[in-house]
Amino acid sequence: MASTQVRAPSSLYYRCGKQGYNKGAAEASQDVKNIEVAKVFQDIADLLELRGENVFKIRAYQKAARAIEHYPKELNAMIDEGEDLHSIPGVGEAIAKKTTELITTGKLGYYENLKAEFPQGITNLLAIPGIGPKTANKLSSELGISSVDELERAINDGRVAQLFRLGEKTADNILHQIQALRRKDQRIPIGEALPIVEEIIVALGTIPGVRNLTPAGSLRRFRETVGDIDLMGTADNPKDMIDAFAALPQVSQVLAQGSTKASVIVSGGLQVDLRMVEHDSFGSLLQYFTGNKQHNIALREKWHKQGLKLSEYGITVVATGKLEKFATEEEFYNRLGLQYIPPELREAQGEIERAEQGAIPKLVELSDIKGDLHTHTEWSDGHDSVEELARAAKDRGYQYIAVTEHSVGRGIAHGLDMERLREQIAEIRAVNERLTGIRVLTGIEVDIRADGSLDLPHEILSGLDIVIAAVHSAMNQSEEKMTRRVIDAIEDPDVDMIAHPTCRLIGEREPVAMDLEAVFRAAAKYNKIVEINAMPDRLDLKDTHAFRARDLGLKLAIGTDSHSIAHLGFMRFGVGVARRAWCEPQHILNTLPLGELLAVLDRSNH
Repeated sequence: MASTQVRAPSSLYYRCGKQGYNKGAAEASQDVKNIEVAKVFQDIADLLELRGENVFKIRAYQKAARAIEHYPKELNAMIDEGEDLHSIPGVGEAIAKKTTELITTGKLGYYENLKAEFPQGITNLLAIPGIGPKTANKLSSELGISSVDELERAINDGRVAQLFRLGEKTADNILHQIQALRRKDQRIPIGEALPIVEEIIVALGTIPGVRNLTPAGSLRRFRETVGDIDLMGTADNPKDMIDAFAALPQVSQVLAQGSTKASVIVSGGLQVDLRMVEHDSFGSLLQYFTGNKQHNIALREKWHKQGLKLSEYGITVVATGKLEKFATEEEFYNRLGLQYIPPELREAQGEIERAEQGAIPKLVELSDIKGDLHTHTEWSDGHDSVEELARAAKDRGYQYIAVTEHSVGRGIAHGLDMERLREQIAEIRAVNERLTGIRVLTGIEVDIRADGSLDLPHEILSGLDIVIAAVHSAMNQSEEKMTRRVIDAIEDPDVDMIAHPTCRLIGEREPVAMDLEAVFRAAAKYNKIVEINAMPDRLDLKDTHAFRARDLGLKLAIGTDSHSIAHLGFMRFGVGVARRAWCEPQHILNTLPLGELLAVLDRSNH
């Protein structure tokens, strides 16, 4: 078979967002994902809080929910293979039994009985960020609200604001979160869409005669959320490819099917379109369907004036009607006298003019990354040991990895106090003595308290290789207070980096109110690093913010915020953000080799 341009499958089947779990028993063991199990246990915790159960029981379900959501292996596969669920941190005998019931039958009796004690739909309200059990109960019992739509109407007609102790500000905040959820419903996070698409690509890549197969559109541009998916391909027999595509097990509905095009709906409601052309036209097809609308219009209009018509089939010389075909995008752009424009830049943001001048920079690539500066282990809320994580980082070709647990202020994350941090430092030193070819850096993700102070003192922070500071609480502060809070941390000499600066969760939690320009300028003044958090439901900084930070000369670092070995693979999402921000390797701190990184992080004068 001819070589096929397909990407290797992702080892990560990461799903973002809150999903229901009501599935038939026959398909349950195949379809119930970790994120769905975690959602059920979080619901149970919320309902137990409504009931007034003891805090330890509530926290047990919360801990199980977090552990299961981030666990790198799907629990349904573990059950099918006879693996013990007790190996998952936070999953004891009772929760393991409930998990097995949920996955194998598609229902959990305990959960159904618990829901029956409360007004119908109360869990719908609890799914809205910012609505806790008490508020949900008040909205349900006093206003009879059981759905997001009913809640939105009650906010708009003033009934929510009139509730005792809620008021207009709380009502407005809730409406803000509802609107964020609505936007999420319209687009799919890239962390959810990409693994699905890669499954499809790998399956189709086995068909004889396939030469090219790749996503286009917003997914190829690495936008943080995507709409419908466009796949482009060539094959010796295009109809065989189309037939195989429509018959994939992931396909739940075929919308249209011809000899060279097909549209389907896959599990999760994602629409995927496949287009096939001749081998010598693949470059034209891929170029046409990759750039955003404005990029493509700008190209077509500019070269139409020069007598050329651009289409998915190639470039037509208008005067003669001759169609020129292009097997690669590089050939297509070269015909126009342009430097090749990377997909991530095709957003009509000056890239065409830069390409005319030959001034498109060499963007950072995944292969440039020398290490990861934001990870968690079993010492806090991660799932692997320090040594396991270090060996996995070495296998990726990294020269270093920083272990940065949560500090003690993150009680729900089993954060480290001074004593436990000292114990971990000792373990890291022992690991470094045993391993070669990889350096484990000592670090911490220290909480920035509401008043701007740090959760741990100088006494312990000064002895670490790297200190990253982050906001995890009191996220409803005013813009003035939040900005001052983060700048206070930047001004602290013990802090090296600010992690996930805006605290957003894509489609679930809006960014905190903050004057990012002031934060960036403070970071530049005090020579501090700002993170591009690569966790696919964060991607924080976002592309436009990272572009501005780069413009101001800030040091940027890409951290995965890994809570398991599998999460190290998130680095590609952070690199995608950096590329959309026009970042070159020199803009990203963790492209430096170990020696140069340590020189930058020199803490001898702290």
